[in-house]
Amino acid sequence: MLELIYFCSAFVCGFVLLQLRLPPLIGFLAAGFILHSVGYRTTASLEIISSLGVTLLLFSIGLKLQLKTLAKVYVWAPATLHILVCTALFSAIILLFGFFSLPLFTGLSLENSLLIAFSFSFSSTVFAVKVLEERGEMASFHGKLSIAILVMQDIFAVLFLAVSTGKVPNIWALALLAALLLLRPLMFRVLDKSKHGEMLPLFGFFFALFIGYQLFEFVGLKGDLGALLIGMLFASHEKSGELAKSLLNFKDLMLVGFFLTIGLNAALSGEVLFAAILLVAILPLKVLLYYLFTSIFRVRARTSLLNAFTLSNYSEFGLIVCALAAANQWLPSQWLAVVGVAVSITFIIASPLNTSSNRIYMKIEDWLLKYQTKRRLAVEQEVPLHDAKILIFGMGRIGSGAYETINRHYPGIVTGVDISEESTRYHRQLKRSVIIADATDPDFWQRINHSQVQMIMLSMPKHIQNVLALEQLKASGFKGKVAAIAGYADQQAELEKLGVDSTYNFYLEAGSGFAEHVTEKLFDHTDLLP
Repeated sequence: MLELIYFCSAFVCGFVLLQLRLPPLIGFLAAGFILHSVGYRTTASLEIISSLGVTLLLFSIGLKLQLKTLAKVYVWAPATLHILVCTALFSAIILLFGFFSLPLFTGLSLENSLLIAFSFSFSSTVFAVKVLEERGEMASFHGKLSIAILVMQDIFAVLFLAVSTGKVPNIWALALLAALLLLRPLMFRVLDKSKHGEMLPLFGFFFALFIGYQLFEFVGLKGDLGALLIGMLFASHEKSGELAKSLLNFKDLMLVGFFLTIGLNAALSGEVLFAAILLVAILPLKVLLYYLFTSIFRVRARTSLLNAFTLSNYSEFGLIVCALAAANQWLPSQWLAVVGVAVSITFIIASPLNTSSNRIYMKIEDWLLKYQTKRRLAVEQEVPLHDAKILIFGMGRIGSGAYETINRHYPGIVTGVDISEESTRYHRQLKRSVIIADATDPDFWQRINHSQVQMIMLSMPKHIQNVLALEQLKASGFKGKVAAIAGYADQQAELEKLGVDSTYNFYLEAGSGFAEHVTEKLFDHTDLLP
């Protein structure tokens, strides 16, 4: 019964924040704080729902993550440097707070400060994925970079937990890993046989929660890491994207429980709130370090900034560290509340920050470009448009279909643009003219010469992507025609208000397209005339 009250409260608060054009997750956090203030506390059932959501989240990340990404120097080097430098810097600041006899900081030893600093060096995987998915940027380069850095942090987290708890993998750990690699072809076959209905999400639940979480816990490995690794095993399968989509609503609903538990577990007091605010005040240093370390390894200024904004928060992992430290009497129990409040505040700050990330970049772009390294990563090199007269942004099913139709009637005048390196590579193998670029990137529109382009078609899957791309398109001075897809009538109205010449509702107009196909293929329409 309590869980029903909690989720209803989350809906009300999330709905209010959504009407204010703020991310609903801020409302979920607020609901937890409000419920805590009137005497409610988290329940065992809500904790289970929260844990299931995090496990499914990590499994979904694994489905989209290529192992070779972690081997890139611009991933593991910034991630490692950030944890080391951030821990040392934050530890020094915490000791400085203690030197001035600030509440809860007084009496902390060097070991205490290093432990707290280490827990605050991590960023939240849950928050980052939520933000990237809402903006349709999971496949973007900065999105992949953020996720890869978070996976590296998860590896550090596993090592820490293994050392601090004395929990080391048992003799069955290597056997499990070897068995999974050997059985991978069989697992692929089971996925193929699961088809497209309700068996597909059940397949995901089975492999994420049982094979991934429970079996890895049994052999002495972290269960969440197991879910991530199992997802990575399926990443190369052609149905990995469909599997991730089938779990999306389950995952999102359960993650509401995660955000509720943060607020419900935060015991507020004057000292706790003061200490949390002090730690939030040094968050910009963490964001700056993310930007500097990725920039050093030749990542473009905008990519570095958006990556830093995505990771501009403290992590729920800090709660795990402090809970472990409090249980072993390494830290006063009040620090668990401090971390909970600090994590919540950074989520509230980071949400609108990420929403405005492109606008912020455009305001400071000239200054950032002065310090951008001259050499570019191969994935961020400029690509010419050649002689394209029509550009299609978003080469998914709709974009690919539009490309084929136009190219069949007017060969050589259309070029596709996609945010995903894997998608771009796939289309090029099919001899399609496709370039990799981010339509929401202001730099992209400034670097290209679109004077010869007569029409732009926006067919990206997320409505917000098409809206942001349209804003950049207008700012670049494009004079041609613009068409865009939408899933709902209100989205069509918004696009038309922003100046789109033609909108296509792919749900409503799918039937007419089907009818035209049948008319063309199966009979001569003149036979139906009276």
